[in-house]
Amino acid sequence: MSVENKPELYTSLSPALLNLYDINSSIVVIIDVLRATSTIAAALYNGAKEVIPVNNVSDCIQIGKAMNAITAGERDGKVAEGLEYGNSPFEYPRSFIENKTLVLTTTNGTKLLHMANNNGAAEIVTGSFANLDAICDYLIKMNKPVLLACSAWKDKINIEDTMFAGAVVHQIKQHFNINCDASKMAEGLYLSAQPDLFEFMKIQQASHFLRLSGFGLEKDLRHCLTPNTANVLPIFKEGKLICRK
Repeated sequence: MSVENKPELYTSLSPALLNLYDINSSIVVIIDVLRATSTIAAALYNGAKEVIPVNNVSDCIQIGKAMNAITAGERDGKVAEGLEYGNSPFEYPRSFIENKTLVLTTTNGTKLLHMANNNGAAEIVTGSFANLDAICDYLIKMNKPVLLACSAWKDKINIEDTMFAGAVVHQIKQHFNINCDASKMAEGLYLSAQPDLFEFMKIQQASHFLRLSGFGLEKDLRHCLTPNTANVLPIFKEGKLICRK
């Protein structure tokens, strides 16, 4: 396939950079490895009816009550005050979440999703190592422009989201025209981190690694850095993330 016939792929390393990209015709992949998009994949993989991402805690509580749904989320890595559950994939086994609605708010990921939606994204999906292959297969199949959008941490670039963007670039780059230094940097970081992403985060003393391990969440860290544990495609439709069949 010639370069002219390949769709473009870009990577935004922070929500603060999102406005630099025209996403009106793009599939935007929202990336928040630690832990929103990992939790979304786990919940839908385990049979959740839908996940409703919201910007703030008060909306989360209000919508949850109105829908008799599970309200969950975090602020700064801990369960947000007033919510029932947190932002760990382990909190949503099939025995708990199947056929239920999860209303979720997080520090970075749900905020970026709404930013992309408000900026006119043609389509929004959520990606993490948990559903790496599902994301890559879908992007290749759709053959449309792509923006890999990293949630980062309060607009500051982070290692884990950049690594995931790099993993996607590495798997699908033959199918896209990539004239984007951020994408190439992300791929280089991912390749440097192989074969042990957890150990790489630990050695680098990544900020989010220190934050979550400080809360005793190393089990979450390992899980969220493991590929294809929940290989589903969460797609954003009419305010809800559902599992694309």
